[in-house]
Amino acid sequence: MKALFLCLMLAVWSCFGGQPGGSAGGSAPIALFAQFEHQPPAAVVDALHAEVDAIMQPAGLHFEWRSMDAEGRSRPAVELAVVTFKGRCDPAGWAATPIQSGALGWTHVSDGVILPFSEVDCERIHGFMQRGLSSFPAADRQEIFGRALARVLAHELYHIFADTSRHGSCGVAKSAYTVQELVSDDFEFEARERDALRTSKAHERLEASTDER
Repeated sequence: MKALFLCLMLAVWSCFGGQPGGSAGGSAPIALFAQFEHQPPAAVVDALHAEVDAIMQPAGLHFEWRSMDAEGRSRPAVELAVVTFKGRCDPAGWAATPIQSGALGWTHVSDGVILPFSEVDCERIHGFMQRGLSSFPAADRQEIFGRALARVLAHELYHIFADTSRHGSCGVAKSAYTVQELVSDDFEFEARERDALRTSKAHERLEASTDER
């Protein structure tokens, strides 16, 4: 069995444009199981959750964050994804390090099938955005870092729930980010990628579940 990864790489270029579109519909959850190798500060987690919601809701997807314990696994869900946050997900107390090359996040693929398992590399994200992050007041860095983690995760969730290995030309679905895009106030999907999520099987199941309530 051949295993591949869809990798979100670092970049030194950017593109702009696009406005959020559509309204958030339905309330049935997609289960998002999150595992941290090291538990991050609460402010990082809160920003992570809020930013994932802000990015994904215009595409019509709604998530319920769950732990991998028995109670979390036993509750029904229309769809699910599992994400592992690797390394230390805390922007405080780091020594100066050079920008690290390589993937910020990746989604597992087996024999051409996209699997609902992703990983986000907190330490590589921090190494990449450290200089940009240090320009903000210390009190704001946990929130900004949490937003950056969410943007990388949203990219991987796009691969999973749109069931595609394709990348966008701009926005959250593009293949590489700049530091500015990770620290900016707003970053979103382009219209084509939002439409792909809105016409996905995951969205259909979410809507069907809502209609049954």
